[in-house]
Amino acid sequence: MARRWPIWTGLALAAVVFTYPFAWLVSASLKPRPDVFDNALIPREWAPENYVTIWSVAPVLTWLTNSVVVALAAAGTVTVSSAIVAFGFAYFRFPGRNALFALVVGTMMLPGAVTMIPAYLIWNELGLAATQVPLWAQNLFGSAFYIFLIRQFFLGVPRELFEAARVDGAGYWRLFWRIAVPLCRPALIVAFVFELRASWSDLLRPLIYLRDPALFTMPRGMKAILDQFGQAGEARWEVVLAGAVLTTVPMIIAFLLCQRYFIEGVATQGRKG
Repeated sequence: MARRWPIWTGLALAAVVFTYPFAWLVSASLKPRPDVFDNALIPREWAPENYVTIWSVAPVLTWLTNSVVVALAAAGTVTVSSAIVAFGFAYFRFPGRNALFALVVGTMMLPGAVTMIPAYLIWNELGLAATQVPLWAQNLFGSAFYIFLIRQFFLGVPRELFEAARVDGAGYWRLFWRIAVPLCRPALIVAFVFELRASWSDLLRPLIYLRDPALFTMPRGMKAILDQFGQAGEARWEVVLAGAVLTTVPMIIAFLLCQRYFIEGVATQGRKG
């Protein structure tokens, strides 16, 4: 037991380091304007009206709803499409499979700026550049990272299970949905949560595509709030920070709900090497 004290102490210190910024954020969002940056975690004066202000000056509920819809669409499409491609690379044997897989994985080396302008031109030609569709529809073609992640799990499924199902007359789609997907659920949940967080916190693409405030996601809405209340001189940072809390809390809840599967998926992937 004594040998574990350094480990527990280190973990406790790490927990404090990682939770302090969020604790400060919540505390600052509940302070009046003069006390926002006093670094006290317990406010001397409480100002919960900051949250009333943020709800009254901006369509926060609409932005949160947009973020939920876009994030779920992005996470769902990329998880399904990447799983289908990953199953193809894991199960089928065909000439050039490894070279093709290396090419897919190699696309992770491309900076996002390389495809940003071509993607915008494509969506503009389709008449969808000013909608929420570009924020999630690109995920219909999968993601190299998630394809790699999920393929590693599929490779760990004994091939005898698939061969036995084939003997019983199962088709390839049945092999995928009835055998591969249930056995690799932790990997799919990891991919889903990863993309959910990435889509929820994405600001760049909403800045490029969204013009109508009614279509804003929460990060894009926070940019509008920052432009309105974060200017020097009359900055109302307590309102901005209240919006930041409202943006952060849903992701914390999502992680807590999926924590068991998330940790199981990461640990299993580590064991697979």
